[in-house]
Amino acid sequence: MGKFINPFTDFGFKHIFGREMDKDILIEFLNDLLEGEHTITELRIMNNERLPETEQGRKVIFDIHCETDKGERIIIKMQNREQPHFKDRALYYLSHSVVEQGIKGTWDYKLAAVYGVFFLNFTLDEENRPNNNRNEGKFRRDIVLADRETGQVFNPKFRQIYIELPRFNKEEEECETDFERWIYVLKHMDTLDRMPFKARKAIFERLERIGSMANLTPKQRAQYEAEWKMYNDYYNTLDFAVEKGMKKGMEEGLQEGLQKGLQKGKESTARNMKAEGITPLIIQKCTGLSLEEIERL
Repeated sequence: MGKFINPFTDFGFKHIFGREMDKDILIEFLNDLLEGEHTITELRIMNNERLPETEQGRKVIFDIHCETDKGERIIIKMQNREQPHFKDRALYYLSHSVVEQGIKGTWDYKLAAVYGVFFLNFTLDEENRPNNNRNEGKFRRDIVLADRETGQVFNPKFRQIYIELPRFNKEEEECETDFERWIYVLKHMDTLDRMPFKARKAIFERLERIGSMANLTPKQRAQYEAEWKMYNDYYNTLDFAVEKGMKKGMEEGLQEGLQKGLQKGKESTARNMKAEGITPLIIQKCTGLSLEEIERL
């Protein structure tokens, strides 16, 4: 366990970004995220739980839900585990924040802008990128409602920003913008011996104090350590399952000819990984098989 907390545990994420008393950290991050568009001077952190309107409805819990001084709604979520329909889930979350703005009676349907900021500890659309390289391509995707032919923004009030952490591979000295410096710090925070960029931007000194293990209360430390153990166990289990599935599958498959054996090895690998509970998307990345081939196994 390092000098600083892991910001991608549930406790760590909300401890850094979700507390009213330290909301200046969230404001600075969002301003660097949206640099050149507009500046947030104040925000309020809202209740992150949304109850359904009917008994059949589904409760929604955001990691962080806030409103800026201009009335914009911003949903911020950290997702560690890969999900096959995460983009649909993100759309569902943002839609809640749109719909709840409705006013009974006479209303002109004017909406406040809704932003979704999604930190992902996995990558989207792996099958659409050449060579299956996890660090290839953009690490930030800005999704807007736009004209399909011209690319012109049709309505600026619904926006999704995905930050795919495995694709960010810059070193400290290679970071060119304050936003990149934020991502570097957050991605490596729990392994850092010192907090970089303090001389360049004062908020990183504040982040150093907030994120220091030494500054946690005994209760906070106990909660963090319990969550860190679950976080660490998940990734260790995932790595072991992938390694076990690949080893067993290749041993079985390589007993038959090179080409035939390679294909069979991939299929056997995929079959063993499925038995270990690995998701089809991860199996696809490890074996190179298509989702259809994996589904048939």
